Amino acid sequence: MTVDEYNKAVDMHSDGVYRFILKNIRNSDKAKDIVQDTYEKLWINVKNVNFEKVKSYIFTTAYHTLIDLVRKDKRIVNFEQTDQSQYSTNRSYSDVGEILNKAIAKLPEDQRSVILLRDYEGYSYDEISRITGLSEAQVKVYIYRARVFLKEFIGSMSALV
Repeated sequence: MTVDEYNKAVDMHSDGVYRFILKNIRNSDKAKDIVQDTYEKLWINVKNVNFEKVKSYIFTTAYHTLIDLVRKDKRIVNFEQTDQSQYSTNRSYSDVGEILNKAIAKLPEDQRSVILLRDYEGYSYDEISRITGLSEAQVKVYIYRARVFLKEFIGSMSALV
């Protein structure tokens, strides 16, 4: 990849990777650091990365950097051990986006990452599998579990309107 292609990749994908990381970590300073580390790693490997596959490389590197940071901060929560009833709500509220963001923030790291890659960024199961290093079957399981949790958290649509 040339320097011009590197600069083009930065311009094309910076916002998307920042949004993806920010949705996962909910800390703008750490998200900016992760994006910067991702592009530093891309610069170090610029000769080994094909421009056609740079988006996948950027998201994969950002995801792995995020996981490393989360493990370092010891913030991983086991979803199976949480009491889902405390996160469900039946109160009326009209801002579905705000409720959805709160629900996504409650998801475990792996489930949040795959649901954001699938539903916010539009990646296929196969692409998510390559980015996260999970099997395609595990990606589907995490997305299913995340959607079930989100459905229970949000409750009925009539409660939102």
